[in-house]
Amino acid sequence: MAENVGEIPSGEKEFEGLTRTIKDIVEFPELTEEEFEGMLKNASRIYGEPLPHKTWSLCPETRKVVPAVIWEKDGMVWITKKCPEGIITDLYYEDVDLYYRFRRWRWTEKKLSSFNVENTGVNCPFDCGLCARHYSHTNLLNIVLTNRCNLSCWYCFFYAKEGEPIYEPTLEQIRMMLRNAKKEQPIGANAVQFTGGEPTLRDDLVEIIKIAKEEGYDHVQLNTDGIRLAFEPELVKKIREAGVNTLYLSYDGMTPQTNWKNHWEIPLIFENVRKAGGPGIVLVPTLIRNVNDHEAGAIINFGLNHLDIVRGVNFQPISLVGRVPKKERQRFRITVAGAIKKIEEQTNGAISRDDWYPIPIAGHIARFFEVFTGRKYYMTSHYACGAATYVFLDREQKKVIPIPRFIDVEGLAEFLEEKADEIEKARFKGLAKLKAVGEAVFLKLKSFYDEKNAPKGLDVLELIKNALVHGNYEALGQFHTRTLFLGMMHFMDEYNYDVERVERCVIHYAMPDGRIVPFCTFNVIPELYRDKVQAQFSYSWEEWKKLHPDWDYTKDKYVRTKEFVEKMRNSELYRKTYIDIEDYFGLRG
Repeated sequence: MAENVGEIPSGEKEFEGLTRTIKDIVEFPELTEEEFEGMLKNASRIYGEPLPHKTWSLCPETRKVVPAVIWEKDGMVWITKKCPEGIITDLYYEDVDLYYRFRRWRWTEKKLSSFNVENTGVNCPFDCGLCARHYSHTNLLNIVLTNRCNLSCWYCFFYAKEGEPIYEPTLEQIRMMLRNAKKEQPIGANAVQFTGGEPTLRDDLVEIIKIAKEEGYDHVQLNTDGIRLAFEPELVKKIREAGVNTLYLSYDGMTPQTNWKNHWEIPLIFENVRKAGGPGIVLVPTLIRNVNDHEAGAIINFGLNHLDIVRGVNFQPISLVGRVPKKERQRFRITVAGAIKKIEEQTNGAISRDDWYPIPIAGHIARFFEVFTGRKYYMTSHYACGAATYVFLDREQKKVIPIPRFIDVEGLAEFLEEKADEIEKARFKGLAKLKAVGEAVFLKLKSFYDEKNAPKGLDVLELIKNALVHGNYEALGQFHTRTLFLGMMHFMDEYNYDVERVERCVIHYAMPDGRIVPFCTFNVIPELYRDKVQAQFSYSWEEWKKLHPDWDYTKDKYVRTKEFVEKMRNSELYRKTYIDIEDYFGLRG
């Protein structure tokens, strides 16, 4: 049943129904060993150089580091590696032109000046720490609060297996992990995401959030399926008051088939967040080709209809971890470029491929923040890791306006980076000179702004100016007025693994042994990182039961009842959430 009634939601039945007819197969090109060796020999070697480009990857079978080449054919970008068992090719990027446009904004400067381990990184990614080979500081620190979960999602790369030990770090360990990330040089972590498993299963969650605020974290994010938040409005209020800024909320589609996790619970979650006055919500769809990629535009439209509480949509193209046959990867693989193409098609061009920018463009803008405000924060990930944009909603015209339609984003980024040098020099010439340069910068901002195409009734230029001047949470919060952030981050797996991406990862996990590890080593090589370390710090079931006599595995799990589904289906709240909403992209024909 689409409603997952009477059982723990896992999505397996829905997945089986959605994939009976496969419409979209990606044909992987084949390379002979001789062709591979020839391409590898002539490939560029330095990060960001043109295709074909040599990198290193993982062998899915032996887990050895093997040579790989990233190359282009038929307008798409591929990664091919030579493993002991043969040549393996996978899709890297669906649009070579977009790949090159994003490549322009690669970040090649700056490295960490403090590390968690003494390793040289010569065995990357098998001696993570962070090590001296890593380029990027922690933009978002992940801390796993538990490996217990109330769902059993079939595709989750981090799921609690029955019979496994229970992992839940102590409050002391959590505080230590938060402090370790703050010590990073030249820039300490400033944002943390509490994740799992399902972090709301911890009864001391509110206390954990308070600890993060005590340790100086401006941004606290909770990665959740929201089930408990649907039925416990008081918990929503408590986590908001404790300091959660954002609910990073699973949301895979518009129907019970595509979003079997929490389709029926979403109206209650939204209602409770509205009543509590926050936190803001970022919808997080795991995007899978032939499963829910046809609803990407509809998900954005849904977010725009709930803009009073929804701050963004962050798509995550699926990471195909584990042993995945070639035919399965051809059916389900989608990349950042593929997701952008789907969004352009499904929004009738209202959000096009030209409206997106790679994550490291923010690093170039951040340099201006640093010299003008003294606040350091560099988003210097690999240009193929993710993309983002902002869209503004003009309600009067029922029109969605991406920010590049009225702001020359690339011109502004280049200008701010250029002016950063000038401001640095002005510091040595006194406050008057510095002020004069600053005023000149803000006068020049107007030249990058097209008022004719800007959203009406909103002074976007003033909001941007305030964000640039102050660089603080209040200014950035004002910027989100009538704005929806759109992002995507494609986490890797064994088949598309690129060591150059790992070296520049900006989303890291803290571990209770003191190390900080990039996302795509933590979850792709769990036997060395996630599972190994968590096993060392876990409770056996016997130990856990002694500490929690009333606990039972089945009590953690959520079972949706038929009565609940029928009640929600017939409710006014459900209608307001899903049915009586505007169609901003002409999706209904």
